[in-house]
Amino acid sequence: MSFIEFDSVYKRYQMGEITINAADNVTFQIDQGEFCIVVGPSGAGKTTVLNMLGGMDGCSDGSINVDGEVVNEFTRKRLIEYRRFEVGFVFQFYNLVQNLTALENVELATQIGRKALNPRKVLERVGLGERLNSFPAQLSGGEQQRVSIARALAKNPKLLLCDEPTGALDYSTGKQILKLLQDTARETGMTVIVITHNQAITPMANRIITMRSGRVHRIAMNNRPMPVEKIEW
Repeated sequence: MSFIEFDSVYKRYQMGEITINAADNVTFQIDQGEFCIVVGPSGAGKTTVLNMLGGMDGCSDGSINVDGEVVNEFTRKRLIEYRRFEVGFVFQFYNLVQNLTALENVELATQIGRKALNPRKVLERVGLGERLNSFPAQLSGGEQQRVSIARALAKNPKLLLCDEPTGALDYSTGKQILKLLQDTARETGMTVIVITHNQAITPMANRIITMRSGRVHRIAMNNRPMPVEKIEW
């Protein structure tokens, strides 16, 4: 069994008499330690899949397995534990607490972790050892995204889910963030999943899942992921 398995997963929304399949018979597997990119245009169902995988939304039908457990059968209490301890989230717009320093933002996340890492060391790992006491307003966009990644990593989760993590960043800074995520999967064995509309960055992934109109259009394996420094877009 793979670390993550989606088996015939549906997410339906009812709009009057119309049923919308935001996820339409989605089936795929992801192995532990992989860097996976889910790519597709707006409305393809990428964020829906990420939200179901992260336990932020439920599926209408099918099965979502993570590390041998069926996420969509979790009790409310188990689902809270899953989100709190086992999944790290990185969003496009940072979501930092503005009146806390970089270090305090990361410390906040470690207070709810069972096996939390040292916040100072995690910030040093993402290149912010000199900005520990800076507030978000004193940091660049790239530095704020590094804090949000450090906050997610400090929980020491099994799974890191990233929703358009470079969408609000310039080209050069976006590359730095993608390198950090790629290195995290390679060096720690953490499973990292990035959703994006940017087809050009897919060569850096071990597995590429392409989605269209709520369906998995194609799954490709890449035995030789390209270093992000060599990718142009």
